[in-house]
Amino acid sequence: MTTLQIRLPPKLIDVFAGPADVRGAYGGRGSGKTRSFAKMSAVRAMMFAEAGRSGVILCGRQFQNSLVDSSLSEVKLAIQSEPALARYFDVGEKYVRTRCGRVSYVFAGLERNIDSIKSTARILLCWVDEAEPVTEDSWAVLIPTLREEDSELWVTWNPRRKKSATNQRFRESNDPRYKVVELNWRDNPMFPAKLDRDRLRDKEQRPDMYDHVWEGGYVSAITGAYFASQLSDARASGRIGVVPADPNLPVQAFADLGGTGARADNFVLWFSQFVGPQVRVLDHYERQGQPISAHLLWMRENAYTPGRLATIWLPHDGDTYDRVIDVSFRSAFEQAGYHVEVVPNQGRGAAMSRIKAAQRMFPACWFNEATTEPGLDALGWYHEKRDEERDVGLGPEHDWSSHSSDAFGLQALVYESRIVQSGPIGRRVKRDRRGSPMAV
Repeated sequence: MTTLQIRLPPKLIDVFAGPADVRGAYGGRGSGKTRSFAKMSAVRAMMFAEAGRSGVILCGRQFQNSLVDSSLSEVKLAIQSEPALARYFDVGEKYVRTRCGRVSYVFAGLERNIDSIKSTARILLCWVDEAEPVTEDSWAVLIPTLREEDSELWVTWNPRRKKSATNQRFRESNDPRYKVVELNWRDNPMFPAKLDRDRLRDKEQRPDMYDHVWEGGYVSAITGAYFASQLSDARASGRIGVVPADPNLPVQAFADLGGTGARADNFVLWFSQFVGPQVRVLDHYERQGQPISAHLLWMRENAYTPGRLATIWLPHDGDTYDRVIDVSFRSAFEQAGYHVEVVPNQGRGAAMSRIKAAQRMFPACWFNEATTEPGLDALGWYHEKRDEERDVGLGPEHDWSSHSSDAFGLQALVYESRIVQSGPIGRRVKRDRRGSPMAV
């Protein structure tokens, strides 16, 4: 049996010691987590082969169109960095395997190949790198494929969203057989000087993204997001924190409509009070695939009763009848005792109209962070879809963030209609010398 001495960041020593079902590390750039896990996967492959075990080391990523997008290059570099490993492995242009042929690497994208992965024989070890975007569906299919008693799942990722499936499964778990640590640049004794110069430049020139890129913090607003600067200003000015409701004022609710079923769009409600020109954003609710009765139950349980809510504002399709239950959102809420208003369709360019109105409203907004955090995450993510080859914007990206952002934009339209001198939604807003909306 060959004896190896492998240098690792000290925080990873306990991660790789003793039995575990899951080993992992999360954090920012320069931590050494990817190279360390690649190297340790080769060590494990060597140990399996030396023990006479046959099987595969599966290296997965959520998105992989070709080997260029895989962990192949990292595995190669890790093996080449250790002379004993370099002698033990047969490394080709598109493959890596032990010279004895017992253990080989397989590189796969989970998004397109998850069903075929289920039939992969004898997975001795599965390492998923860049695991942040891996969906709950992918994890639910992948994990049961690790059937050997000592098969392990290794996970490395840079966190973006607190509510991501990867974060909730592995970072928030208290399972004693999950050995997962936070690892950042300062934990890497081999952190190179070149990366440190890059880090310091980002800290000075791109402070909004520094915490996520280098310190493993969650993304509060992605580059190019429609509301990135507005969210940054709100945090800097202390408008995201503890915002109590005024018990003497009614609450307004603003919706984006979803449907029922596993593939339906999410249903969203923002709850706010208009206090003069100020918008106190008190609460955020979002559910996927639930019937209207479930939304009504949550509202009653959280004291959003007809007596407390002045109006539920619905988008233009609030009058549309559901083909399954033959009821519209308007009629369902009205039958429950709520006053409902449907905002007319803004016509062509409606999405951008909501975005522009929300940007104008933002300086007036104060957010109760504890109850609106998922909505704030969505606002920070909402961005333009682009054709990168032609450098052409294609309008708002329809993804998980668009439902909350659309409801927030609907609120902005209603807000502006409340501070115009007269007329329906969409009329010209009276503003002060700084361009901020004025109460009239």
